[in-house]
Amino acid sequence: MQILALETSTETGSCALWQDGAVIERICPPGRSHSETLLPLVRELLAESGIAIGQLDAIAFDTGPGAFTGLRVACGAAQGVAVAADLPLLPVVSLEAMAAATGAEQVLALLDARMGEVYSASYRRRGDVMVLQGGIRVTAPDNVDLPSADWLACGNALTAYPALAERLGAALTLMPAILPEASWLARLGALKLAAGEGIDPALAAPLYIRDKVAKTISERLSEGGRA
Repeated sequence: MQILALETSTETGSCALWQDGAVIERICPPGRSHSETLLPLVRELLAESGIAIGQLDAIAFDTGPGAFTGLRVACGAAQGVAVAADLPLLPVVSLEAMAAATGAEQVLALLDARMGEVYSASYRRRGDVMVLQGGIRVTAPDNVDLPSADWLACGNALTAYPALAERLGAALTLMPAILPEASWLARLGALKLAAGEGIDPALAAPLYIRDKVAKTISERLSEGGRA
């Protein structure tokens, strides 16, 4: 099984190739847009691995939540490659990939949503699969639900909002450095492909969670910012 994975939901973009359990990952160069660097990096990765697009079995991509522009980059690139090569797509939720990367059994995944908000989701491990408990939320940091003490919390929202980290750290183990990575998208994508969860590229779409991209001028002024 050979799966290409694309991840651009945060400033740290990446791509990875899964080959029957072995994973090779490449990180997008910093300081440049993902739309500029992702596909050239994919071409380099496949060339180094001696794999042609037509030899892939599927393409996994980070469906979100995350940065709006980044989600569109990964989704659009995945759709373009999949249509050209007649491949199924494997949407993977960014928070699920984060939870899987911790290796823990019960994980509260927290991603900075900007605008003073946090994307959050709780997962329990069932074998190799991370099972979502409830729904994915976008809330103010103060409104993030506190799970029981035997959970782990991960993600960059813990760094972005110190008060949240202080509140959760009193009861939970914290892993603030965890971010969505293409290598984990590839691993989860392999499980989804084996379970028959591939979709037609035409059905792929980013998972935004919220519709609002930025604060209005009046909102910024009310908080002491500039118009």
